[in-house]
Amino acid sequence: MSRYLGPRYKKSRRVGFSTLETGEELQKKPYEPGQHGMKRKRKLSNYGLQLKEKQKIRFMYGLNERQLKRTFEKAKKLRGVYGEDFLKLLESRLDNVIYRMGLATTRRSARQIVNHGHILVNNEKVNIPSYQVSPGDVISLKEKAKNHPAILLALEKITTRPAYVNFDLNSMTGNYIRYPERNELNADLNESLVVEFYSR
Repeated sequence: MSRYLGPRYKKSRRVGFSTLETGEELQKKPYEPGQHGMKRKRKLSNYGLQLKEKQKIRFMYGLNERQLKRTFEKAKKLRGVYGEDFLKLLESRLDNVIYRMGLATTRRSARQIVNHGHILVNNEKVNIPSYQVSPGDVISLKEKAKNHPAILLALEKITTRPAYVNFDLNSMTGNYIRYPERNELNADLNESLVVEFYSR
């Protein structure tokens, strides 16, 4: 299954959740897309609830089904709580860390920045968005990318950063300080339902 490249607002409305984490998608039309979106009221089965929760996470992080399943399998091998470890691995993806640092306004644009080779991890060029960043890793921009218009614009818009990342505007370098705590991540996600979905 290929990655979804269509309108993000429709996907957010389909699952009733802001995948951009801004809430913009649901302000004007807080109902499902389609001709009968306003009238449609469905009671979901347990499977439907689990699938919906899994789709929320998939759309939010911009992964295809195979990538999401592979990340979940990695989380199962860790010693912590499955669901929390799953979210921690997703948050540790390079494209997500770039997004959290404020170098991009969306995860999709963060992925593009990485793909185009603008990012260095510990002074080594990395152009793989799914690269797993470890706590303590130093993220920096290549010299040519320090004046990239899209990156500068994103840095102007950023107001706050999560406590588990930092970024210095003078040196244009940042750190992935530590893995996030569960209370620092989106409270509207129910990762236990995703664990149930993949444990069927």
